[in-house]
Amino acid sequence: MTEELFRHDAYLKQCNAQIIAHSEGGLILDKTVFYPEGGGQPGDRGLLSLSSGSNIRISDTRKTASGIEHRLGDITDLQACPVGSAVTATIDWPYRYRHMRMHTCLHLLCSLVPFDVTGGSMNQEKGRLDFDMSDGVDKEQLSESLNALIAETSEVSYEWITDEEMQHNMDLVRTMSVAPPMGQGKVRLVNVKDIDLQPCGGTHVANIAEIGNVRVGKVEKKGKHNRRINLHLED
Repeated sequence: MTEELFRHDAYLKQCNAQIIAHSEGGLILDKTVFYPEGGGQPGDRGLLSLSSGSNIRISDTRKTASGIEHRLGDITDLQACPVGSAVTATIDWPYRYRHMRMHTCLHLLCSLVPFDVTGGSMNQEKGRLDFDMSDGVDKEQLSESLNALIAETSEVSYEWITDEEMQHNMDLVRTMSVAPPMGQGKVRLVNVKDIDLQPCGGTHVANIAEIGNVRVGKVEKKGKHNRRINLHLED
C-alpha cells in the first residue's frame, strides 16, 4: 500500500518515492504527496521526474485496492517507468491549494447550515454541498456569515480517534452519503477551532484566513427535501 504523506502535511509539494507496481492506468508508488480522488475532492495532478531527467505527466490520482494510482497523461509513458525505479513526485500546487481552500470552506458552510449533508463536490470553479432541508437560504446573509467566520482566522488542526471511538461518536458525521474514513484502525478528525469538528480525509489549509473572500452562488432545489448550495472563491 502507498504511504499517504498528504494526510499529515497537506503543504508537502514533493517527495522522493519508488515505483512498486503498474496499474491499468498508471503507477503505484511506495509513498506519495498526491491526494487521490475522494470525499468530493478531485485527485491531484502533477509530474513524476525520472532519474533519466525526463518528466512524466500525472493527469489524475485514484485510490485502488493495491494503493494510490497515479494515472498517466500518456499511457505509453508506462514503458519508461519500470517497477523499482526511483522517482520524484511533484504535485500541481496551485491546483491542489485551491481545493484545500474550498474543502475547508465547505466545512465552514456545514457549521452554518444545521442539516445533514446528502452530497458534495468541488472543482477549480466552485464547490457545492447538498443539504437535507426543504427551505432555501438567504444567499447574501450566508455569504456575510461565511466571510465573518473566515475573518476570525481560526486554526485548522487534526485529531485521531480509533474506529471504535468513531462508532460511539457518529453524531460527528455530517455526510449521509459518504461514510467516515474507517477501516484502518483510526479515523482523522478535522478541527476548525471553535467552529467545526468532523471526520474527513481531505486536504485543508492550516488557517481559515487562507480561504479568502467567498460568495454563495446559486441555491438549487434538488428534491422535496434537498437544497444544493453552490460556493465560489472570490479570486
